Amino acid sequence: MQEEKFPKREWQFSLPSSFEWKEYPQEEFEWFVRELAKRFDIDLSSYKPHRVKRRTELLLRKYNVDYKGYLELLLRDKRYLDEFLDKMTINVTEFFRNPEKWWELRDEVIPLIAKNSTKLKFWSAGCSSGEEPYSLAILVHELGLSHRTKILATDIDVTVLNRAKEGVYEEKSLVSTPKEYVEKYFERVTSSRYKLKDFVKPVVEFKRHDLLRDPFERDFDLIVCRNVVIYFEMEAKNKLYERFVKSLKIGGFLFVGSTERIFNYKELGLEVYKPFIYRREK
Repeated sequence: MQEEKFPKREWQFSLPSSFEWKEYPQEEFEWFVRELAKRFDIDLSSYKPHRVKRRTELLLRKYNVDYKGYLELLLRDKRYLDEFLDKMTINVTEFFRNPEKWWELRDEVIPLIAKNSTKLKFWSAGCSSGEEPYSLAILVHELGLSHRTKILATDIDVTVLNRAKEGVYEEKSLVSTPKEYVEKYFERVTSSRYKLKDFVKPVVEFKRHDLLRDPFERDFDLIVCRNVVIYFEMEAKNKLYERFVKSLKIGGFLFVGSTERIFNYKELGLEVYKPFIYRREK
């Protein structure tokens, strides 16, 4: 198969540091997306294209290259590819983000699940560097349910998954964590860094997973997917919610981000249990 010809540029990169680059041509971006799919099996077609383009071009500016030059960097060194995936998946999170919602899980949702399930099966989808699944792990330890619980934690970005397994976090990641939880579940390793204690980790299993392409496990009691689907196009977003619902047990819960209200929840077979916490009805 003949390699697709890269569209010619009309100027070269010999710019002063103060120069502000303009937006790159759309056809070059589209070529780059096709090359990613062909060479790395990375499909970005369901992501919002303006967001992907903007974030990619920040990296082009960083390395003073065009799209062709950046692709060559990705092919040359896996570290560049890891960085690219890190920029595409917004890995900004913290323990117990929006804490009042987590206390609803602790005080109402998880105890209700425990009444109806002998084994608790949770999924943190798009888990980033682990704050979310470890927040769940802390809650089940608090409730004395860790011996009955399995938490699957997935993300497309292998780099952040490796960081999550280490369980070391900056102090800012604990800003919403109660002081007693910090003392009980973390140990300080530097003046500004904390390490999750080892006894918390075994209930969490980390795996690489592409939400848009890979199969989903079934029979979850609780799926947590927060601040992930906002980066997807509407068609992909709706399809993802449909798949989440099918992966829940009847009566299982879906916990989404505070900007991700599901407007067609009834069509999906969900009911609103609490704001941003949905329950599968059928």
